[in-house]
Amino acid sequence: MDVPWADADPARAAAIRTSGAHTLVVAPLTVRGAVLGLVSLYRCEDSDPYTEDDLPVVEDMASRTALSIDNARRYVHERAIASTLQHRLFPRGPTSHGAVETAHLVLPGAGSGCWFDTIALPGARTALVIGEVAGQGIHVAITMGQLRTVIHALAELDLEPDELLARLYDTASRLVQERAELPPSDPLRRSMPAATCVYAVYDPFSRTCTVASAGHPAPLVVGPDGAASVAGLAEGPPLGSQERAPSVAASTFPLREGSLLAFCSSALQAHVESSMGALRRVLTEAEHSPGHHPRHRPDGRPGRSLPELCDEAAYALPATVDLQGAALLLARTGSIPADRFGIWNLPHDSSAPAAARGLATRQLADWNLDGDTGYATELIVSELVTNAVRYGLPPLELRLVLDRVLMCEVRDASSVAPNLRYARTIDEGGRGLFIVSQLATQWGTRYAPGGKTVWTEQSLPPELTSG
Repeated sequence: MDVPWADADPARAAAIRTSGAHTLVVAPLTVRGAVLGLVSLYRCEDSDPYTEDDLPVVEDMASRTALSIDNARRYVHERAIASTLQHRLFPRGPTSHGAVETAHLVLPGAGSGCWFDTIALPGARTALVIGEVAGQGIHVAITMGQLRTVIHALAELDLEPDELLARLYDTASRLVQERAELPPSDPLRRSMPAATCVYAVYDPFSRTCTVASAGHPAPLVVGPDGAASVAGLAEGPPLGSQERAPSVAASTFPLREGSLLAFCSSALQAHVESSMGALRRVLTEAEHSPGHHPRHRPDGRPGRSLPELCDEAAYALPATVDLQGAALLLARTGSIPADRFGIWNLPHDSSAPAAARGLATRQLADWNLDGDTGYATELIVSELVTNAVRYGLPPLELRLVLDRVLMCEVRDASSVAPNLRYARTIDEGGRGLFIVSQLATQWGTRYAPGGKTVWTEQSLPPELTSG
C-alpha cells in the first residue's frame, strides 16, 4: 500500500494491511452542496475487486447516508432549540407573591409541551397557571409561547378565571384558523395540537381560590393537617378543539392558611388522584415524623419547604418514559400580616375624601412612609374616593396594603367604569384620574358581582417592603 495518507496514519494503514484489503472505493457524503465527510469501502482477501459498475451503487448509498446524517443532525438541533425555548418559559426559581410561596419541578428527559407560571395580581392576589401542548418540537414551543403571552396579557386586565379562559378559547380558535390558511407545504399548517390550561387565583384576604380549567386536570388541595382532595372542577374542552362549551365554569373554594395547592401535567394525574399515588403520598405525608425533630421552612414554621417537597417528589416518582418532561407546580397559601394592611368603611357623602385622607395619613405614618410617597398616596386616596362618591354607589370601602408595592383600593357597589379624561387647559375639573395615573405605577379596575374596585400600585424602595 503506497499512498500518502498511510504514512500519516500508521495504525490505520496496519489494520488495512492485516485485513487483506486489495481494492478501495472512496465516496463523499454530500447533501445540498455541503460535504459532511467521506466513506471508504474495502474489498478484502478473496472477494472480487471493485469495478466501474459498482460506482453508481456506492454513490447512491453515500447520498442516502449523507441525507440520513443530515436529518439526524437537524433533528438534534431543532430539539435543542425547542428545549431551550420551552425552558425559557419556566419561572427561574421558587417565587413568593404576597401571601403565596411557590416552587416547581420539571422531571428530566425529553422536553414536553408543559409550561407554568405565577403572576402577581392587584390586591395582593396571585394567579397560578399550568398548561400543556401535546407533542414535542419547535412548533409546540411556539404554541406554548403564544398561549403564555396571551395569558399574561389577559391577566393584566384582571379578569376572572372563567372570563380569562373564555378569551383564551377565542385566541386558540384564531390560531387554528390562521394556521389552516397557511400553504400546504408550511409545517405550521399541521402543527396546532390540542392544548390544555388551568388558571387559578388565590385571594389572601378572603382566603379563597377560584379555578377554571380548559381540559386540564384539577389541582390537588392538601390542608395543613395533611387531608387531601382533588378540587371539584367543571373541566371544559381543550383549547383549539372543535368542541366549545357555551361558557367556562369556575369553582371557588376556601383555603386555610398553610394549605398546599399542587398543579401538575396530565402525565402525573394518576400519581395525584389515587390515594396510593407516589406524588400524593409525598404531599400528604405527616409534617412531623415520630421520633424525629420537626423540620422548619424558611418562614420559621414547622414542615417541609416547597423545594424539599419537589426534591422528594422527584425521587418518589418512577423513572418511566411517560413521565419525562412532566411538570409540577406547588403553591403554599398564607395571609397578609395584620400590620401590613388597613381596611375602612367610609360614608358615601362629601365627608368621605377628608376622612379617607386622615386614615391614609395615619396608616402611612405607622409604615414610616412620608415625603413624596406619602403625599402621592394621599392624593390618590382623595381622588379615588371623590370619584366613588360622585359616580359610585354605597357601600364605600378603602383598603391600603403594603407588600411588594404600596396598593390602594377603593371599592363601591357601582359597576360603571371610571373614565380617564384628558382635560383641556380651560377645564376646571376632569383631571382626577389623570393625576392618579401619573402618580401610580399602575392602576385599573376590577369587577365583581357586588360592584367594582379601582386600584393603584406604587413602587417602593426595597427597604420599605422588607420585614
